[in-house]
Amino acid sequence: MTLLLGFAAVNTGNNLLFLMVAALLAFMTASGLSGWQNIKGLRGMVEFPDEIYAGEECLVALRLENDKRYLPSFLLDLTLPFGGAVSFFMLPRSGSESELLPLTFPHRGDQELSRGELSSPFPVNFFVRRTGVAMSGRCVVFPRPLPSPVAEPEGGRRPAGGGNSRRKGYEGELLRIADYTGAEPLKLIHWRLSARSQGLKVKELSGALQRPLLIDPSLLPGDAEERLSRAAWLINRFIRDWQLPVGLRLGELVIPPEDSRRHRLRLLTELGRHDPA
Repeated sequence: MTLLLGFAAVNTGNNLLFLMVAALLAFMTASGLSGWQNIKGLRGMVEFPDEIYAGEECLVALRLENDKRYLPSFLLDLTLPFGGAVSFFMLPRSGSESELLPLTFPHRGDQELSRGELSSPFPVNFFVRRTGVAMSGRCVVFPRPLPSPVAEPEGGRRPAGGGNSRRKGYEGELLRIADYTGAEPLKLIHWRLSARSQGLKVKELSGALQRPLLIDPSLLPGDAEERLSRAAWLINRFIRDWQLPVGLRLGELVIPPEDSRRHRLRLLTELGRHDPA
């Protein structure tokens, strides 16, 4: 339209047309400059959950920060390399906004988001301006769990070994005498000590000691990736579901058995980073 008005102004010599062309050109220049300024001075950061499995959707927290000291940014769309986009209506000056975004990583291993694509139709939606934006975010994607038939014990019961652990339970050695809270079975009440004190006393017994397990993916069925996936499923099954101490053997690396959540994530991390070659 501006080009047509320019030709008309030159051909007719009409001053009003010249003024209209000049106003439109000035408006386009101002909108262009403000549009580019709107998408500059921004950077992103991704916060990942502590459990991410290949091929399974997870929610990440995406934070966009505005480093400009005096100007806010409007109508922003941020797209990540692994798919998915999130929109921000306004980003205050020297401020930040966060949104949740579903992502799916197709492969296991170390993943890094170092770049995203930022676009905005601001200010008048004549043009959509795009630019790259620096991102910071790293994570380890675990193998996708693949059910393994060797995980199920006979009769569907949790496997247990002999001995006692130092954990609180209902069938083992006496750990200590404690106050009755109402959650303990009546059979654990120490009636003789309760009669001598002002409140009820209960016996805290150790739980049954579970036999530690050592998982070696090379002994599981399937190809290299399937073995790692089966090992991930077994680790979750034994530690998370059954609270059994589990260790891991990956070639020359041997991790002793434990049953904590931190230990489980460490085993899954080793599986995610493992190179079968």
